[in-house]
Amino acid sequence: MADTAVEDSTINNPDNLTKLKTASTISEKVLAEVTGWLADGENIISLCERGDKLLEEEIAKVYKGKKIQKGSGSPVTISPSSHVTPFTPLTSDAEDSSTTIKAGEVVKVQLGAQIDGFGSIIGSTVVVPKEKGQKADITGREADLLVATHYANELLLRLLLPPGLLASGTEEEKKKAAAVKAPSHSKISSLIEKVAKAYDVNVVQHTTSWQFERNEIEGKKKIILSPVDGAKGEGNPEVGEFWGIELGLSLGSGKVKDLDKRSTLLRRTATTYGLKRPSSRQVLSEIVKKFGTFPFSIRQLEDERAAKVGVVESIRAGVLREYKPAAEADGSPVSRLFTTIAVTKNGITRLAAPPALDLESVKSDKKIEDEEILKILEQPLSKSTGAKSKNKKKKKKPAKKTEDDDDDDSDDE
Repeated sequence: MADTAVEDSTINNPDNLTKLKTASTISEKVLAEVTGWLADGENIISLCERGDKLLEEEIAKVYKGKKIQKGSGSPVTISPSSHVTPFTPLTSDAEDSSTTIKAGEVVKVQLGAQIDGFGSIIGSTVVVPKEKGQKADITGREADLLVATHYANELLLRLLLPPGLLASGTEEEKKKAAAVKAPSHSKISSLIEKVAKAYDVNVVQHTTSWQFERNEIEGKKKIILSPVDGAKGEGNPEVGEFWGIELGLSLGSGKVKDLDKRSTLLRRTATTYGLKRPSSRQVLSEIVKKFGTFPFSIRQLEDERAAKVGVVESIRAGVLREYKPAAEADGSPVSRLFTTIAVTKNGITRLAAPPALDLESVKSDKKIEDEEILKILEQPLSKSTGAKSKNKKKKKKPAKKTEDDDDDDSDDE
């Protein structure tokens, strides 16, 4: 009898990479729509609910008629200025459900889609305009924050590129480049902190990037910026992996405090436990059916009030993980970017990425002067495929490189 072929559940399988790219396209499209709705006085929960509905509609358009699990990879969350963690209020919580955004506020938008367990999450930082569709006037310290976040994110992505992957020259030269050790996590943190200091901001404590796997957004490897309480990361990105890259900066101390609020963002873990309460089992069954192991908001469950009670036993037993609401300790504005990337033989591809900051209109009077950092920022993320960019922008100096040309990332399989 012939051996049964083992299914390749990684993105080395072209079908899986296609699913991940499809999820990423949806994530980017919905993010663009949701950020376009932001305006002075808009209610956060209303925006989140509209965004979730749009996410569902877009996901329903792909892989029709196929027995493939698909759905939300992360609910739409809109986090107020000082919030560090994604904010997803409940209709039944009067105070939080009445929360609105205001013009000039720095808010974070995050969401994601998943196809067949391949999740793609995206997050952006937006300064709220007075009216929908307008661009907010971003100056002063908010400009410092956004420009710093842009360059820190560009630097972080380049520091995660496997050594020698883009090397050219003789085989001996390529081997020599590949033999170089990847930067240590402490080195990565140190360089990111230098960018933050150049703009007089701070890295948000415990900012974590994770290796993604099928049905898992917190894989075996992780990189922690500004770790606390002895926390340590593990491993670096390698070819064939896809990751969720997080970058968070603060106009304040960067220190984080838990908020006295209910944990409304949860996800199922690998822990199994015989739940005692029928209501707990019923809610967990709904969670498994709708979301699998991906994050969800309690407001997305059929009976929100019953769900608030029904998740308690699962949280205590470790069957559900809660993402505790947290904010900048001194109440200062916080930025956050989240990018889903794939690491291929051609380099790093941004599958779902927040829009590049418009450095022509958002300007800071500060700049990066560290030569090591400037040199890294000049480096490409991937090998050129020879395709010319449709929207080549004239590069300016801040940092000698303002924005990465990601056009050569498009054919990285």
